[in-house]
Amino acid sequence: MQNILYLHAGAEMYGADKILLELVTGLDKSRFHPIVVLPNEGILKDKLEESGIETYVVEYPILRRKFFNPKGIIDYSSNYFKKSKEIVKLLKGRNIDIIHINTTAVLEGVYLKKKLHCKMVWHVHEIILHPRMIYKFLSYLIGHYADKCVAVSKAVKNHLIESGYVKEDLVDVIYNGVDSKRFNPDVDNKYLYDEWHVPEDALKVGMIGRVNAWKGQNDFLEATKELLKKYPKLYLFIVGSAFEGEEWRVIELKKRIVAIPEHNRIIFSEFRTDTPAIHSFLDILIMPSTNPDPLPTVVLEAMSSGTPVIGYRHGGVTEMVVDGQSGLLAEVNNPKDLENKIDQMLENGSYVEYGQKARKRIINYFSEEKFISNFSSLYSMM
Repeated sequence: MQNILYLHAGAEMYGADKILLELVTGLDKSRFHPIVVLPNEGILKDKLEESGIETYVVEYPILRRKFFNPKGIIDYSSNYFKKSKEIVKLLKGRNIDIIHINTTAVLEGVYLKKKLHCKMVWHVHEIILHPRMIYKFLSYLIGHYADKCVAVSKAVKNHLIESGYVKEDLVDVIYNGVDSKRFNPDVDNKYLYDEWHVPEDALKVGMIGRVNAWKGQNDFLEATKELLKKYPKLYLFIVGSAFEGEEWRVIELKKRIVAIPEHNRIIFSEFRTDTPAIHSFLDILIMPSTNPDPLPTVVLEAMSSGTPVIGYRHGGVTEMVVDGQSGLLAEVNNPKDLENKIDQMLENGSYVEYGQKARKRIINYFSEEKFISNFSSLYSMM
């Protein structure tokens, strides 16, 4: 049996968090023993423990923008070595075969690989455009220390190779998977009509994602505000929270919503755990990320739920959505084109047919079973 140590950047329940939970709970426990170490308490830790996964919390530092200054570098470095040694002590006497780093924001694996004398898989979920120095630095670490790099999409793989530090044969592409039984068109969502005071004949268009600088909430509002006038039955939904310390982003978003005359048909909700119901509730999911999103889990979930996706034509969404078949893609960072694509799907009611094709595509190419099988094969070969 292989002991696999997983390091992750948080304990919430957004994309990469869900993928980690899906992977470690789905592995064949007669072949693999997962040990997860998280940097803080949270819902992910609770879910892991509920599933019987060996889980610990060690408050190791995560690479964030707040450390990109002289004092931050000193603080990060001090905590990095202190907490890495704490993890080594925690695992004393354990034979760790593989370290699986689940994000580029966690660098502790570099230290632990040497101390624990094991192989390393670096699982890359990000496309880092800025700061370019950080992109180059992380690419160097991946190329120099990883025994195998797993990219969540071809877009991520190509971005890593373009750095000049990561060789093509180091990187495998393993698409994330989704539980098509949990995310399906028949999930009960009736309670949402009552909770959000929405009529049952409403047209429901929404987005789900972290409220940050690039997930595109502003583009979503820009692309839909005129459509609210055209379609009296149209309701908009924005679901998501900001990082701790960036709550001001939510305040600003609410101000923008209130400034729209039809704001009584715009529902904002911070992070929720009932995403299967929300996906089956929506008629169309919008993916307006202004930076290329590597392989957004929310798109997998929506498509699995029979909900078509309209997004910008960049990043991993272009590998998930077949434009004109299982969804529509708009010109990058062009809210007007995004508006036209939404209008097109609403006007002819084609979102039902698009949604049916979207679910078929997920089952054929992005199943949870295929995702877990691919990682199991990778681990076995190391």
